Amino acid sequence: MLVADDHPGVVGHLRGLLTAAPGITVVAQASTGPEAIELARRHRPDVLVLDLELPDGGIAVIRELTETAVLVYTARADDDSVLTAMRAGARGYLLKDADDPAGEHMVRAVRGVAAGEAIFGQSIAARVLQLLANPEPTAPLPDLTDREAALLDLLAEGYGNAAIAARLQLAPKTVSNLISTLVAKLGVSGREAAVSAGLRSSAAARNERRAAHEGSRHQQRPTGSEPWAP
Repeated sequence: MLVADDHPGVVGHLRGLLTAAPGITVVAQASTGPEAIELARRHRPDVLVLDLELPDGGIAVIRELTETAVLVYTARADDDSVLTAMRAGARGYLLKDADDPAGEHMVRAVRGVAAGEAIFGQSIAARVLQLLANPEPTAPLPDLTDREAALLDLLAEGYGNAAIAARLQLAPKTVSNLISTLVAKLGVSGREAAVSAGLRSSAAARNERRAAHEGSRHQQRPTGSEPWAP
């Protein structure tokens, strides 16, 4: 397995904890998103324990490593971070310290996601069930400029500020300002919330188009005795 976190104390704790567990081998550690992707491709671990706040994009790592079971291990407990990570393809989500102060659940979680299970810390599991039972209403997105829409797409793909700046050919400071403007325009709390709002709006738009298409098909059905084929 691979550990990706930019805090040396966390990495040392996880390596010691997981290395001591029978049947688990930590093959490498990473401190940035690109390094995690490169090491995962080189070593092909069954499991990646990943901090969402990894420099240069934790979400981008999840989206990129589709053949690796990703277990998120982070301090972010907000709904938008959880939903964005799970939609990106994470297999599990644990909170640092709060869910597992002794580290016992971490070992079980690593084995669980390696076996194909979905694993959540206790507090996160309760939130996921609540969100599934009572989804938030989807508000339409305000009109976005072409640049804002492109920025939102790149954020949804998990790119960090430096990568976005390179792709849009802008200065990193300009990207930071654009993100702040976009967050304020969407009326959300941060970049993860902006991504979540964009994903919800896109899903709602697809559902509306599908419903309109189905309604149109029903209205066009001929009446009388003539046969009709869908």
